[in-house]
Amino acid sequence: MEWVVKIGGSLFPDYAINLAQELVGEDVLIICGGGDMANCIRQYHEKLDFSPNTSHKTAILCMDILGMLLADKVKGTEPVRSLEEAKKVFNRGKLPVLIPSFLLEYLDPLEHSWRVTSDSISLYLSHLLDAKLLISTDVDGIYTHRPSLDGAQFIKEISAKKLLNFGETSLDESFAELLLKYKTSAYVVNGKHPERVMAVLKGRSSIKTFIGGD
Repeated sequence: MEWVVKIGGSLFPDYAINLAQELVGEDVLIICGGGDMANCIRQYHEKLDFSPNTSHKTAILCMDILGMLLADKVKGTEPVRSLEEAKKVFNRGKLPVLIPSFLLEYLDPLEHSWRVTSDSISLYLSHLLDAKLLISTDVDGIYTHRPSLDGAQFIKEISAKKLLNFGETSLDESFAELLLKYKTSAYVVNGKHPERVMAVLKGRSSIKTFIGGD
């Protein structure tokens, strides 16, 4: 597969379903974020101090749930539990939606902390597939600070080294570190506008942030 597209949990359900439907027929593997359910896990963790291992694994299960729900609503998709199964599903003409907990339980590649979310997980999986990565979220891309605050400026292109200083933005804290480790790049696009996502996949001009990892 040429692309891994992470559909942010903030887009679920309506925007996520609309975007996934547009992606049917493209050379793509979909991974879903954990959305509000994963946010609840984080709140429980802060209140009750669950172990990092348990919080990490239960947040990934939230990705499973949204992936299953998305695949149920979008004709032409099929949930898969491994990269091998994803390739088989794609070769049958369907769009694979990864249910990642099985694969991540086996490989366990990333640190168990809230620095790692579905963003870094998607980046790791795109690295395994040697695929390009697009992160779709509910904002246009990366900003100098939170878009809801006055004076936030949109960034069209940024290096992973510079992004390291931003902390947690619309991406998790470990994302830039992994970009540098894997020497790869990524796009961040507003998934509320499927035409922007499709433009990036097709190599056309679009509103987006490009993050270079070299």
